[in-house]
Amino acid sequence: MSKKQTTGLIIAAVIFTVVGIISVVTNTLSSKLLSKEETQSTSFSSFMEELYGSNHAALADMPVAQDFIAVLPIKGTIQASANTSSIYGTTIGYNHDLLMEYVEKLMHNDSNKGIILQLDTPGGTVYEADELYLKIMEYKEQTGRPVWAYMESTCCSGGVYLASTADEQYANRITTTGSIGVIISNYDMSGLYEKLGIKEDNIVSAKNKDMGSGGKPMTSEQKAIYQAIVDEYYEQFVDIVAKGRNMSVEEVKKLADGRIYTAKQAMENGLIDGIKTEEEFNDYVKEKSGVENFYRPRQSGGYLSGIFGSLSSVKEKSESEVLVDLMNQLGSGVPMYYAEPFGE
Repeated sequence: MSKKQTTGLIIAAVIFTVVGIISVVTNTLSSKLLSKEETQSTSFSSFMEELYGSNHAALADMPVAQDFIAVLPIKGTIQASANTSSIYGTTIGYNHDLLMEYVEKLMHNDSNKGIILQLDTPGGTVYEADELYLKIMEYKEQTGRPVWAYMESTCCSGGVYLASTADEQYANRITTTGSIGVIISNYDMSGLYEKLGIKEDNIVSAKNKDMGSGGKPMTSEQKAIYQAIVDEYYEQFVDIVAKGRNMSVEEVKKLADGRIYTAKQAMENGLIDGIKTEEEFNDYVKEKSGVENFYRPRQSGGYLSGIFGSLSSVKEKSESEVLVDLMNQLGSGVPMYYAEPFGE
């Protein structure tokens, strides 16, 4: 064990001890206070939310008496659960539950005057991308308020899917976008299994029940089944982009072969409305909407989750752990609107 790891573990042990003492004290005090007034329960819950975090706490300071434009941070891989870095769930990337709740609250907040989708994502799972897409479209239909999209470093695949909800789309001049398409990834580990003397032996109800299993190569029939799924979701993707960009399906299909585009190329092909720096884009939205105040939700992880999140990064992953993570993310047989991020 390295000196860095040892130091991290010592620090973690000290913090766990302190947290344990604090928990005993707060539990004792709270039990006494709770017996006196019911309102103390709310105060204690708020205190714990500040420590450990929650979606409610992240949105607690949303304006209700001042006009504002809501910024939706769509960062990292779009997926069912938030990317976390600690046992207490510090949110460091995409948080699907938070964004869904956020848009729902905005629909019922008269002070909100529009939404900015702040996109820096390689895309993600088909289900979550479509669920958030439908929620934003519901927001537009119910409120009639505008939606803008701003693409930062990367806005590919599922990011383009979500950007298609916007009335206007802009990108930074060095944005990478496009990758319009669908992918289902599986890993055939049968060759490795054979070398290791491992044989997968499944008891199945029908021949295709274990399709996509890493221990067996797929048959032609199974590949055709997966291809049919990909084709169906691809047609849906193309149709959404066509509607969002006021293009024909045929025009979009010429661009939607999975390739990526620079911001300049995207603009030339009608995939975005313009190229701006973030400052220029923000000024444009303020001028267009007449609203100066932008609201961003707080990070949903609390103070302690932030501490434990940083401590967890002390332990570096082995090559085998990295491989397992990759297989779990991309080799699960789940349909994805996804482009592999550069540099990873």
